[in-house]
Amino acid sequence: MSKIWKYVFIASLGGFLFGFETAVISGAERIIQELWDLNSFWHGFTVSISLIGTIFGAIGAAKPAQKYGRKRVLQVVAVMYLLSAIGCGLSFNWYMFLFFRLLGGISVGVSSVVGPLYIAEIAPAKVRGRMTGMFQIMIVSGIFIAFLTNYLFANFGDDAWRYMLGIMAIPSLLFLILLNTIPFSPRWLWLTGKKEEAKVVFESLGQSTTELNSLDSQDQKEEPLFQSKYRKPIIYAVLLAVFNQLTGINAILYYAPRIFEMAGFSRELAFLQPIFIGGTNLLFTLIGMSIIDKYGRKKLLLSGAVGMFIFLILAAFGLKSGASDFLLYYIIGFIACFALSQGAVIWVFISEIFPNAVRAQGTSLGSTTHWVMAALVSWVFPIIVENIAGGGFYIFLFYAIMVVVSFFFIMSMPETKGKSLEQIQEELK
Repeated sequence: MSKIWKYVFIASLGGFLFGFETAVISGAERIIQELWDLNSFWHGFTVSISLIGTIFGAIGAAKPAQKYGRKRVLQVVAVMYLLSAIGCGLSFNWYMFLFFRLLGGISVGVSSVVGPLYIAEIAPAKVRGRMTGMFQIMIVSGIFIAFLTNYLFANFGDDAWRYMLGIMAIPSLLFLILLNTIPFSPRWLWLTGKKEEAKVVFESLGQSTTELNSLDSQDQKEEPLFQSKYRKPIIYAVLLAVFNQLTGINAILYYAPRIFEMAGFSRELAFLQPIFIGGTNLLFTLIGMSIIDKYGRKKLLLSGAVGMFIFLILAAFGLKSGASDFLLYYIIGFIACFALSQGAVIWVFISEIFPNAVRAQGTSLGSTTHWVMAALVSWVFPIIVENIAGGGFYIFLFYAIMVVVSFFFIMSMPETKGKSLEQIQEELK
């Protein structure tokens, strides 16, 4: 089991870079807006360009993951992360910056599909939630470190943003080196006809080859995803991804310093508060991962939705009334509830709900939906708060309403805890 955890950890480093890449812009966005004199529309575009890249990455991830294997694709992703970090740090104009942020976003999109996919395919059923959840733990770790380095570099003058973005080159290089030590996914090897290699890998992981043998009793030939027989997993994955972003999580993470400045905090305090947010996110994600296989996916999602609604409403009215003293607590409360529920569950659920024959495509669809919504939410946020009086109140109120709608959707979702991937496939027929 320790060997599996090692491979899970290494594959999850893509999640760390995912989290860092997406959150680091929160410290640089105001500096960049002033540097290149961007209005609210183009500023929102600049912040969300990485998210636009994630859409292309998520859409394009399935075929190479199926053809070349999960491991090879992750190695390419590591190189792309490295180039993005170096390119952003050295950018001498807006267009160069956009290109390398787009490249980083493509890397995030691909890794959000292939990382959880690889982990789900090597993990034993009884701990698959925790193992796949390691990817989410690494995401929030990356977010926390991004907030921390943003704070540390905030007073480095006009070039502070270069250090904030360029530091990602270090973990990118480490990820690339460590990927050479992990095996190919045994399920991918089996489905591509390399059955002896698959058995060797599965046995090295200390698992029975019975699950691999069961693949032969099912129709495993790769086929189109959009068929009526896959209607249920498609609906579950797409809607969960939509509601994940309509909670406002990415807008809050990306614009955290600005939200606190809106509430009257000084610039230094506005950069300090996100560290508490990142720490809370990490702590409660760890708690969520420790209980996901005990209590299941649905219970976490439902309880988290209740908490998120309460704290989003408090934050909305706090911004409206100017009660800034409590805003940090409201947002920390929201982050804690999100991390325990949506944050802990989304990548686990999307990676396990689809049948083996279309898992790469299905995971790609769920991830693509997630990033389309993330890009829209992040692009719209500055437009609303800068151009509508009381925009902060209205946008947080909207997020709260969306959480209520998501609660009723979650009630209809299946529970997947403790079931093999093949068993889930049979039950969704």
